Amino acid sequence: MTGAHPLRGSLLLAVALGGAVGACLRWQLGSWFPVAPGAFPWTTFTINVSGSVLLALLPAAPAIRRHPVLAVALGPGVLGGFTTLSAYSEETRALLASGHTGLAASYLLGTLAACLLGVVLAGRLSTPAEPAPEGDR
Repeated sequence: MTGAHPLRGSLLLAVALGGAVGACLRWQLGSWFPVAPGAFPWTTFTINVSGSVLLALLPAAPAIRRHPVLAVALGPGVLGGFTTLSAYSEETRALLASGHTGLAASYLLGTLAACLLGVVLAGRLSTPAEPAPEGDR
């Protein structure tokens, strides 16, 4: 049996703390910009699209490539806590339940399309990731 990776505890803590920050930020934005029932959920839409773009840009940052703790704190941590599939799903369900089928379909497909487009654009605008130096792995 081999020992635990020396960064394992640090990585777990970084994800947990980053996730708390991201989730709190998402909650705060939702309270600052509430969406009326039956309206397009612009807050969650913006959160998910911006989070997708930022996540796609992370590997281009040299500091992210050099520091695994920073990479997991910001990626699965902050941005994982910030973006939300569960709210996206629930808001789509609520729109459908209230008879706003066209709006629900627009939200469902529009979010997916905007997130994918954002990731593609981020990939084209950022520099390709270089492998981390041998000593930093």
